[in-house]
Amino acid sequence: MLGDKAKTIAALREKVAAYDTRPALADSETTAPNLLATPRGYLHEIFADSPVNTGAAFGFALAQSRTMLSDERPGLLILGLKSDSQELGLPYALGFRSFGLDATAFVLIRTDTITELLWAIEEAIACRAVGAIVADVAYAQKALDFTASRRLALRTAASGASVFLVRYARDREATAARYRWLVEPHLSSSPPFDERSSGPPRWRLTLEKGSLGRKAGPEGEKYLVDWTENGLVLANIGSRDFARSPVVTAIPRTAPAALGNR
Repeated sequence: MLGDKAKTIAALREKVAAYDTRPALADSETTAPNLLATPRGYLHEIFADSPVNTGAAFGFALAQSRTMLSDERPGLLILGLKSDSQELGLPYALGFRSFGLDATAFVLIRTDTITELLWAIEEAIACRAVGAIVADVAYAQKALDFTASRRLALRTAASGASVFLVRYARDREATAARYRWLVEPHLSSSPPFDERSSGPPRWRLTLEKGSLGRKAGPEGEKYLVDWTENGLVLANIGSRDFARSPVVTAIPRTAPAALGNR
């Protein structure tokens, strides 16, 4: 009995060691130099520091999850708390088409408590048909501590599914997430047929935790990425990125008449 327990502990230690030392892009399916690709089987945290950036953070999580899906793992689950949904609303299913996602191909789950949400994430990770899980957690939750995140990290590493925890806060608790992203929206590139028209979604990213191989500054690795039908790509920096807003000429009007004696 003791021998079996020792073998189990040794096997778990090997899994943890492999998880902590696995190269960031070891199982990336593409070698395209401009493609922002993270490997499957990791826990991500995606933060928006400001409430106005919540849509950008959730959209980036969807874009990341789209690249994790495959024929063998087509399932996408989106989870959140009912209380958060009443305040922040629900995802607009038809908008998922912009990320190549079928509005009928994902499962939307709302739970009453954070404990139920964490349990649902762990159960979903164990399903071999699930490729990605997006959990929308608006506020800090005591139950979502380092121990809980460590359980999720180990389960994702063992199963190959990816979990994206979308958070809306400035505080950063200690967690076992391999990657931590700060997401901000950015002015999109313009399509060739209309310079004033908006282009595909563009995000300004700071990788605060983890590494994809780029030289990091004090705040982390910086990226500017666009969404394409092939996934997230590093943006081609052009004039649109740093251009000033066009000068708008005031509409001419007749000068007002001078006032008479009052």
